[in-house]
Amino acid sequence: MNQENRTHLTEILDAAIRRVDPYRMLHERLQLDGEQLVIRTDTEHERIDLTRFERVVVLGAGKAGAKMALAVEEILGKRLNAGVIAVKPGHGIELQTVRAIDAGHPVPDHGSIAAGRAVAELADGADERTLCLVLISGGGSALLTAPLEVSSGEMQISLTLNDLQQTTSALLECGATIHEVNCIRKHLSALKGGRLAEKLAPATTVSLILSDVVGDDLDAIASGLTAPDSTSYPDAMSIIDRYGIEAALPPPVREVLRAGIAGAIADTPSADSPVFGHVRNLLVGTNHAALMAAGEAAQRLGYHTVLLTSQLTGEARELAKVFVGIARDLNRFDLLGPRPCCVIGGGETTVTIRGSGLGGRNQELALSFVNELDRSGRDADGVAFLSASTDGNDGPTDATGAFASLGILEAARRRKLSPAEYLANNDAYHFFDELHALHKIGTTGTNVCDLQILLVQRETADE
Repeated sequence: MNQENRTHLTEILDAAIRRVDPYRMLHERLQLDGEQLVIRTDTEHERIDLTRFERVVVLGAGKAGAKMALAVEEILGKRLNAGVIAVKPGHGIELQTVRAIDAGHPVPDHGSIAAGRAVAELADGADERTLCLVLISGGGSALLTAPLEVSSGEMQISLTLNDLQQTTSALLECGATIHEVNCIRKHLSALKGGRLAEKLAPATTVSLILSDVVGDDLDAIASGLTAPDSTSYPDAMSIIDRYGIEAALPPPVREVLRAGIAGAIADTPSADSPVFGHVRNLLVGTNHAALMAAGEAAQRLGYHTVLLTSQLTGEARELAKVFVGIARDLNRFDLLGPRPCCVIGGGETTVTIRGSGLGGRNQELALSFVNELDRSGRDADGVAFLSASTDGNDGPTDATGAFASLGILEAARRRKLSPAEYLANNDAYHFFDELHALHKIGTTGTNVCDLQILLVQRETADE
């Protein structure tokens, strides 16, 4: 890939991430007007009289939690009395009032349990004179864990951390979507699926939400801590059946799901539950906002820009073929407009684990892009591609994503690296690492799904 293409792809991604920086966003959207806390989002305007409350507390979970908490601390100052948030290791920053607890992601760990316990204790102490600001962002489902405990008559079930770890791993490996994964998580948790809202009632709760979920469904972001749940125990079991993973689940998990279907366990609260009369859920940042910023950056760089969608889903390796097809049509027919052209999509893909390699969904998408060029490299001159996460970590790696182009494919051929073989082993990280085509930006402190950026130049690029 020539340096100009690589620079332009990087600048476009950087602009998107800057737009959804949680510290900056909260300072823009929250402000004090005397004793009034004013919250303005793209669609909402709230004004909260702080004199009504004896205490103001912060709770929450997510990769963006530390930056969000820092902004709230600075805005509220001494009006903030206490707080606790769960954050991914490496995402923490120094806070004065809010306690940040490192927790596991994407599989929960003992830190996740500690965070769940601390949040539950703070929630239990809230009353009608408490204002609870709940800071929610992507990753919160794993980071904040409170295994469900059931005690009803002769039925005694206490889920363990190991139960939830096994279940999470089975769901991640089978290729389930984030909505499906979170449906299961909600029905095994004492906090998710609106159950935190139950604990907080009758306190006034305002949740400030940074969405990492395609479609911005409130009950799916961090498994809907304070949102009504649109799913049920039968829905959870249908997902298990769809992927054929019931045998991979620990017996206590299966027991909880069956008891829930039978009505022996109360389901998660739905929209008609009175607890939500005390709750406001406000979206402060989305993938769409990042997409718009990326498009503006591409236009400044001189590209005819097409914003494809903010709702890309499906198998990463299959969606790569769509982007290759778009690139070929642009080269042959200028189908979406004149070149140089930049096509940008956003969302969250999935990966079905088939091998034992290392990588993430964005690296897999980029590797599939290269593999598709290898299968038929026609009409690929001047094409450059980047698939990247907005949080800085794609899967369990230190890369945010990877670059792809005909030049990268030619470099792989010279080194006798087969894209198809690496793809079959889900080993995108090592493929791109050999070619110096990983994109590493470090932890960003935000998380609004992923971006795919395709450049097609007017003339053949010098690869």
